[in-house]
Amino acid sequence: MNQIVPKNITSVIFDLGGVLFDIDYTLTQKAFIALGAADFDKAYSQHMQHGLFDDFEKGKASPAMFRTEVKKWLPAHTTEKQVDEAWNALLIGFPKEKVELVKKLKGRYNLFLLSNTNEIHLPAVIDMMDKAHGPGIMSELFEKEYYSCKMGMRKPDKEIFDKVIEENLLDRATTLFIDDSIQNIKGAAVAGIQTLHCTREISLFNFFGN
Repeated sequence: MNQIVPKNITSVIFDLGGVLFDIDYTLTQKAFIALGAADFDKAYSQHMQHGLFDDFEKGKASPAMFRTEVKKWLPAHTTEKQVDEAWNALLIGFPKEKVELVKKLKGRYNLFLLSNTNEIHLPAVIDMMDKAHGPGIMSELFEKEYYSCKMGMRKPDKEIFDKVIEENLLDRATTLFIDDSIQNIKGAAVAGIQTLHCTREISLFNFFGN
């Protein structure tokens, strides 16, 4: 049975990767394995990741530090450019139909973005968005964007949801959070926010009746 957005919702907080922006973790796993990191798929996935990646998403590790640590898993001749290209391999794009959906929803809800991301993925995503849909498209779609690497915290921790709610004076009972990772859905529920779990079987278009 398809879930739908409850009628009392006034604000929607979207996850980015896997909900709006198409990604494929296996592409980055395969790219690093091809470079020589044999067990990279065990260290990094949608559901579990090595502490290095958590620190990078919280902005506690710089891009330079991240590259240095990742290169320890790779052959000595691996370049920083190769690391960045493999790391960004999972980024596919923000489909036009989802951009149009978000634009339509702006007239019905207060829209926010809350993403676990890092200082290598983020500029690449923004560049892809600007080239595909026009400069500044992200700020056009959302009232405010929240990125873990700029906040020093990440989902599913309750504090990051509290930050978005309190900073924007949102009502938890009428705020909806949409994410593709179940651990983040559970974190938002702990913060008292309504949730919808976006999966391959249930898309945004199912939620919003489009």
